[in-house]
Amino acid sequence: MKPIGITTTVPVECLIAAGYRPVDLNNLFISHSDPGHLVELAEKDGFPLNTCTWIKGIYGACLEYNIRHVMCVTTGDCSNTLMLMEVLNSLGIETISFAYPPEPDTHQMQEVLEKMSSELGTRVSQAESIRTRLKPVRELALELDRLTWQEDKVSGFENHFWLVSSSDFNQDYVKYRQDVLQLVEEARTRQPYDSGQLRLAYIGVPPVLGRSLYDYVEKNNARIVYNETQRQFAMPVPGNNLAEQYSHYTYPYRINYRIADIIHEASKRKIDGIIHYVQSFCHRAIGDIIFKKTLDLPILTLEGGSDFYLNQHAKTRLEAFIDMLEQSKILRENKKEAR
Repeated sequence: MKPIGITTTVPVECLIAAGYRPVDLNNLFISHSDPGHLVELAEKDGFPLNTCTWIKGIYGACLEYNIRHVMCVTTGDCSNTLMLMEVLNSLGIETISFAYPPEPDTHQMQEVLEKMSSELGTRVSQAESIRTRLKPVRELALELDRLTWQEDKVSGFENHFWLVSSSDFNQDYVKYRQDVLQLVEEARTRQPYDSGQLRLAYIGVPPVLGRSLYDYVEKNNARIVYNETQRQFAMPVPGNNLAEQYSHYTYPYRINYRIADIIHEASKRKIDGIIHYVQSFCHRAIGDIIFKKTLDLPILTLEGGSDFYLNQHAKTRLEAFIDMLEQSKILRENKKEAR
């Protein structure tokens, strides 16, 4: 199958039906042995220092891995993608634009899928067949998520890694299913994490910090049991067809759809506090204003730049946040006992 880079989650069913192998350029970038090298490639070619690290990493990944075809999401993701397309085109890299509808409307989404399929040389009916084939793969990823929050047997990083990888199924959905199945079966035999640990939610774009964030949280008697965007990549509300599936996917649409999902999951998972990760120079960081007004839970906003690890300043803020949550939890429990 011909590789095609994607700049974020897209209807991969259409790509696979057309004979392409989807390659999430974000995952290609962040899994590189030296992701900073890919950022340097972009900066060497003129990308400004105040450009989002993810955009520079995507560009560097295209060069490093000789990606010649890229599907760029121009509506519903990053505001810099339009200009990234122009730069890629100037290098002779073929780009295809994909735009999510402005609202999660199934009729509009059906039209988008038909246009996309036609451009790729396939039909929506063929993509629907791929959807059926991928359904058990997505269900397995969501079972891993359930084991994370309901049975406390999967770590926050394992949850993050396998859910974020469902954007392209690590370029091989057959092997991805085998790998996740192996992890699920192994996790079921584990002893649960300590039930007394704080339960945290992670919202926002996936972090460039890798596992350092998740490991440090667990080192401080807390666990991330909800990865908002990563879970959405696995399509937790599949619907009856592709148009419904990608209309239920919250990330590309207005923030109120994400908020509704966060509130529902936070209640179900008994979340004590929220980490909102924002990437430097990303327009989505402005949404932090709305989250803090509408989410009735303590929120710590962490901003990531071009560091691929958790620096000391971020560690100190995390420690203080977790300590505050622990003290609040003790006060609540004491009040209950006093009644």
